[in-house]
Amino acid sequence: MIDYPKLTQEQLLQRLTHPKRKVRMVLDTDTYNEIDDQFAVVYAMKSPNQLQVEAMYAAPFHNVLSEGPGDGMEKSYQELLKIAAHLPEMTGLPIYRGSTAYLPGPETPVDSEAARDLVARAMASTEDDPLYVAAIGAITNVASAILMEPRIIGKIVVVWLGGHALHWPNTREFNMHQDLHASRIVLNSGVPLVLVPCKGVASHLQTTLSEVRDYVKDQGAIGEYLYETFEHCSPSHFGYSRVIWDISAIAYLINETWLPSDLVHSPLLSEDCRWSFDASRHFIRYVHYIHRDRVFQDLFRKLKESH
Repeated sequence: MIDYPKLTQEQLLQRLTHPKRKVRMVLDTDTYNEIDDQFAVVYAMKSPNQLQVEAMYAAPFHNVLSEGPGDGMEKSYQELLKIAAHLPEMTGLPIYRGSTAYLPGPETPVDSEAARDLVARAMASTEDDPLYVAAIGAITNVASAILMEPRIIGKIVVVWLGGHALHWPNTREFNMHQDLHASRIVLNSGVPLVLVPCKGVASHLQTTLSEVRDYVKDQGAIGEYLYETFEHCSPSHFGYSRVIWDISAIAYLINETWLPSDLVHSPLLSEDCRWSFDASRHFIRYVHYIHRDRVFQDLFRKLKESH
């Protein structure tokens, strides 16, 4: 049984309060899985006044685009390198390979460069300057780091796009159900957690090819890359919109008023991916809405101003 360090309620609530200042962060991303991770990477790097991005980690994933979680992680790592070639802001930024497999059990980490780097950066953080971990894929790397060094619970704040809204019929969401052991560790360990649900919350973040053409395409090499990525995601764009889920985690760190939230008791995650509730559990911060226009306006403005 892992002996997780417990923050006092006062410490936890302080960590779950937005710092309203520039934060140090790392980004954990399954970049090759979808087209929204690319937007999130660019959004983070185009926000230097709010975010000090210290490293990026490739997260595992397994679907039709990969042969397994390790292959998904490697493809995501290569995609991060590809984005970096188009984005001068990423010059010199450390990019690390993450887990090649999901957690084999509830107390067994998967060693990786990403997990080790997260532990090192977290343990080097001071009490008044925690490291923010924006996670927009399966939470394997982060959970592994917590298992490898539970003391990082007192040094980090996790902002995770995972699961569906608490009122949703189920929470069989891609990021969450890929690695149930990892998801439960993040929900159960007491690590300060800001949870951004997918369906019912981040699903507001829809855009269209026309909008991306108008406000992204002409903003340099990275704008062209994002536009082409969006264009190729569907054989037809007639009456079609797509959710750019992953920019939600970045937007929360930039301006929490765009993502209204509440303190709730950390939900329990069942084997069949459903939420249940226990009012004796620790608090997390739960985002219940996203002001879609504010987020996209900020992203589009930053792309234009930095071009």
